[in-house]
Amino acid sequence: MTDIKAQIKEFRIGEKIRGQRQQRRLTLQELSELTGLSKPLLSQIENEQVVPPLATLLKISRGLKVDIHFFFEDEGNRQKLVLTRGDDLRPDLQRQAVNADNRPYTYHSLAQGMRQKHMEPFLVEVKNSVWDDKLFFHHEGEEEFLYVLEGEIDLHYGSDVHRVKSGDSVYYDSSQPHGLVSVGADSARIVAVLYSR
Repeated sequence: MTDIKAQIKEFRIGEKIRGQRQQRRLTLQELSELTGLSKPLLSQIENEQVVPPLATLLKISRGLKVDIHFFFEDEGNRQKLVLTRGDDLRPDLQRQAVNADNRPYTYHSLAQGMRQKHMEPFLVEVKNSVWDDKLFFHHEGEEEFLYVLEGEIDLHYGSDVHRVKSGDSVYYDSSQPHGLVSVGADSARIVAVLYSR
């Protein structure tokens, strides 16, 4: 786990958020009002005391008017074509759920360095866990596509639950509450593509 946290810190997400906020001459309170996130949470994220979940980063990216990929790209790695080798995948972000010890998703960006894109593709490892309504997320202006590579997941979408197996895919409006858990014997691996309108 320490290795993953070290790899996530390499992105300097908190530093990038603070830099963008200061460049726009926003106070923490003003960013809080723009994102709907609490001022203490934003401060913890900027000081890298908390790894923000993907839904939180989406809110921050909208508030700062930057694409979400901004938080994952290396400063000198802005390209028109991105080839990601399987051996080069590294965890980008863990969506924190229920508590600090229960993080069911690990995201690996599949398009680091590409700027001005509407799609954000990830390879996601989903740990086997019990569903909890605290796993629900929603973000306006987004659509998501999931393709299950290995394992089985339960996609909770609003009040419905959909069993999605290896080889299945699902496309949905992510402004509705949604979340997923792996329900097979092992973790599931999925390709997730987030689309920003």
